[in-house]
Amino acid sequence: MTVEAEITDPGERELLDRVPTQLLLGDGWTDAAGGARFAVTDPATGAVLAEVADAQPEDGERALAAADAAQASWAATPPRERGEILRRAFELVTARAEEFALLMTLEMGKPLAESRGEVAYGAEFLRWFSEEAPRISGRFATAPDGKSRLVVLKAPVGPSLFITPWNFPLAMATRKVAPAIAAGCTMVLKPAALTPLTALLFADVLREAGLPDGVLTVIPTTRAGAVTGPLIRDPRLRKLSFTGSTEVGRRLIADSAEQVLRVSMELGGNAPFLVFDDANLAKAVDGAVLAKMRNGGEACVAANRFLVQRGIAAEFTRRFTERIGRFRIGRGTEDGTTMGPLVDGATRDKVAQLVDGAVADGARLALGGRRVDGAGYFYEPTVLADVPADATILGEEIFGPVAPIVVFDTEEEAIEIANSTPFGLVSFAFTSDLNRGLRLAERLDTGMFGLNAGVVSNPAAPFGGVKQSGLGREGGFEGIEEYLETRYVNIADPFGPEE
Repeated sequence: MTVEAEITDPGERELLDRVPTQLLLGDGWTDAAGGARFAVTDPATGAVLAEVADAQPEDGERALAAADAAQASWAATPPRERGEILRRAFELVTARAEEFALLMTLEMGKPLAESRGEVAYGAEFLRWFSEEAPRISGRFATAPDGKSRLVVLKAPVGPSLFITPWNFPLAMATRKVAPAIAAGCTMVLKPAALTPLTALLFADVLREAGLPDGVLTVIPTTRAGAVTGPLIRDPRLRKLSFTGSTEVGRRLIADSAEQVLRVSMELGGNAPFLVFDDANLAKAVDGAVLAKMRNGGEACVAANRFLVQRGIAAEFTRRFTERIGRFRIGRGTEDGTTMGPLVDGATRDKVAQLVDGAVADGARLALGGRRVDGAGYFYEPTVLADVPADATILGEEIFGPVAPIVVFDTEEEAIEIANSTPFGLVSFAFTSDLNRGLRLAERLDTGMFGLNAGVVSNPAAPFGGVKQSGLGREGGFEGIEEYLETRYVNIADPFGPEE
């Protein structure tokens, strides 16, 4: 896509001029080795938003060296102090919510209303883990034979590498950074090259909140493998957390085996959305719109397959299509926009290919199905009806505003279809039968389940999947455990006979 527009809005320009565009290494902002830079563009217009320092392999080494040097002192920082830094960061992000929302809309494309929602969601991880930091605890017990005392301690894992995606530029950073700060780990953050500006602004806020030098370094780069590969092989690194595709996750897990790193992987999904005959249809449609269209479908938790019981399939499809048809496509900063562009041309091309393939497989195009002409990577909201159970699209993570609908007859058939995938991140179901809901919660092979709900993400809950959707959990009480090691101390019986 060629540049179709310049940033002429004074508010947008003023914000962009204030966002750091260098690397954060050690004691402050610095240029990349050799002065390398890359352009960040608006996916709605093609306009260049900023040029950002492009980290090189030697910059990655400097980042890890800074994290390693700061680890001991940071681990020794009192938990309450770490929590207070997170609390101040929460307050600063919240106070600057409009800045963060506008910045995300500019570099990622989502409508401002959704960006504001992400700011609130992302900031909540800072508040949640500010409260968890002073609650890190172990245990003391008498050994079963009474001959010693057992003490279990928790210690920070150590320097951690975070690789975050482009679709939720703030929340994906806070979800990893906040528990690491709370636990006492230092961090190297590599944000997505498509959306680095939000991460850089967030890092600036953390420094303002009092985060010491070296605890967080930020290295945006267009050479991800060349920069992060040596870090993963470096014995100073002790933790890797990645959010992205299963294909890349597999490679990172294999690479991390050399140093036996602790890994957290939030990988791909293929979420089924089940609607039964006894569901409240109005609520099911509301939930379906949220589960599918939030973030334009560019979310790992987006509903990917709609499984609808035969008795209500026609009416559900009619109502759902009508609702999706009301979406207004446009630049996310424009009043009335309810869906922005896809993030880049490759993403739009994949979506178009999947839709074309589904139609060739026998699906009926009920709505949309076309690229939008003009500047930007826009694709129409699309509904595919009567999708055959063996259609290729049902086995792929769509990552776009496309809803394929499959009809089923029995609960057992729905469960079988829902589980017929190597992925297991999240599932959704709408039914008025609580017993059925409980059966589904136990039988659907996913790490998360939304019962009569189209959104499951919550900072107070453990986010993560099973099977090839990942390892570990983010958020909730479980989230901080990803950054803590368990240490056991055996103390000889203090009441034993003296020598």
